[in-house]
Amino acid sequence: MKNCNKVLLACILTSFFGLALAQKSNPRDQFFWLGQINKATAVINSDEGLLDKAKTPKIAAGIVKVMEDGAVPGAPRPYRVVDFEPLLIRAAGQDASLLHAGRSSQDMFATYRATIMRENLLDLAEQLSKTSETLIKLSEKHAATIVPNYTNGIAAQPNSLGHAWLGHAAGFERDAQRIREAYARVDRSPMGTTVLNGSSWPLNRQRMASYLGFETIVDNAYDASQISSSEYPVEVASIVTSIGLHSGHFIQDVMSQYGQIRPWIYLTNLRNVNTQVSSAMPQKQNPILLTETRREISSSLALAMGPIMRAHNITPGMQDPKEESSNTEMVQSAVQFLKRMDRILNALVVDPERALEELNSDWTASQELADVLMRKYKVPFRVGHHFSGEIVKFAKLKNIKPLEFPYAEAQRIYKDAMKEFDANAVLPMSEQEFRSTLNPIAIVQNRATVGGPQASEMKRMLAVAKDKLKDHQQWALSKRSRINQSLAQLDQDFAKLLKP
Repeated sequence: MKNCNKVLLACILTSFFGLALAQKSNPRDQFFWLGQINKATAVINSDEGLLDKAKTPKIAAGIVKVMEDGAVPGAPRPYRVVDFEPLLIRAAGQDASLLHAGRSSQDMFATYRATIMRENLLDLAEQLSKTSETLIKLSEKHAATIVPNYTNGIAAQPNSLGHAWLGHAAGFERDAQRIREAYARVDRSPMGTTVLNGSSWPLNRQRMASYLGFETIVDNAYDASQISSSEYPVEVASIVTSIGLHSGHFIQDVMSQYGQIRPWIYLTNLRNVNTQVSSAMPQKQNPILLTETRREISSSLALAMGPIMRAHNITPGMQDPKEESSNTEMVQSAVQFLKRMDRILNALVVDPERALEELNSDWTASQELADVLMRKYKVPFRVGHHFSGEIVKFAKLKNIKPLEFPYAEAQRIYKDAMKEFDANAVLPMSEQEFRSTLNPIAIVQNRATVGGPQASEMKRMLAVAKDKLKDHQQWALSKRSRINQSLAQLDQDFAKLLKP
């Protein structure tokens, strides 16, 4: 008899550990998490006297059988408790239903939805880190690349390209913060709350949370499946929206000058993947990587409206906003467009000389005239602004570029602009100072404000951005590790139940 028991144990353990290996290639879907919940219930309730230990091996073997059957390629993986439990009963007999003590579909569904959203958020966090890392590296590479920046779609001021892109990276960093904050609210176990007011069974909710990799529990039993489980999909939708808006802003910033005959930033043409020649106009390379990514972002934003609308105007606890598949689709759509954003960043080609040529062919440096006159010579800003505006008006009428503007005309225009204040006014700038003030490179280098594009501030902000990125990467890694270690501990403790 002892030999028979040993053979049975060997077969069960072989099957169990074979299943553990098979699950590595299976998704952590609702079926998977129902299995983990049942395994944890068996371990905890057996240890704490809520489940007869004599019946535990057979029930545990039944759980293994159900999970093993579901791991077969193409096999059904039921996600509803009312479909999952009959499989357990078929495998282990009616005693398998003893696992349902103090449980409900409500808290089990709320739990696996939280575990899946938790992993979706980690997927999003990790891809956001990868895309942000690429953006930060490019910001550092182009710290001294001077380009036009655009407001209202029109060239506005010269700036360091790295400075502008580091600004985009700052937006992504706030999105990373939002992910971490939302994750903390999702990372709470609803198990043991049953429908809405707990159970007469003294369930160990903290231990259940630990086995499933949760940081803690949802404290209020009513909140668990009636309020918070409907709330966090809306919060996550807002994060997807924010990342989508930041990504779309970047693309539109590139597109604002892409239509030029000679753009200073463009996509490499990699086997007609990033750009595609027009079917009718052979000279026309359409930037499909930009436009199709923009379309994907728009589709993702449409999906993000779903939880808001489904959660609107319903009584507590309704299923409408909780559906795992649509909420997962929403988050994973953001993961996908962030991957394409990374492709865009790696495909962009910057032509610094062409960017400088554009700056020197327009009057994006004109505000600096007013700033210098006020800062050094105490000329009221609005007067200096009027002087600068008259120079631009004259230059465009005569088709004169900034660095070619006649100093004598500048003196004449200044005197005319100042006549209401001082009839004898003379332009206080020398010709050399006048020309250096219109030099876009000097403008950027001479910025003194904290957070500006000057070299010292770029060095500081890049270091801060790298540190924050590293913290976010380590955070995601630690959360993944916690979940995996918790499940490994559950497997280890569950294996002990299989001994006859």
